[in-house]
Amino acid sequence: MKKIYLFCSAGMSTSMLAKNMQKVADEHSLPARIEAFSSGKVADLVERDEPDCLLLGPQVSFLFDEVNEKFGDRIPVGVIDANDYGSLDGERVLKYAVLLMKTHAA
Repeated sequence: MKKIYLFCSAGMSTSMLAKNMQKVADEHSLPARIEAFSSGKVADLVERDEPDCLLLGPQVSFLFDEVNEKFGDRIPVGVIDANDYGSLDGERVLKYAVLLMKTHAA
């Protein structure tokens, strides 16, 4: 089971996006657990849960360098496209996460 964690400042839009992504994953029988959290919980969740992919919402994209420097050697880190985020396009964001995980493992 792949754990894909989304991070943002407050969590409302991101949790709706995570639900849309989970729905797409379930429809395609992809073994994934997709959840949304506040950006302040990144370090704790990485250490405790060891997620397979970290996605930052556009509103916290300024954290990318810091998060990628800390965890990017072992976990792929990406920033969600603002258009995909705004339209809550779970399929496109899930495809992006899968691509990140595939290219990180290569």
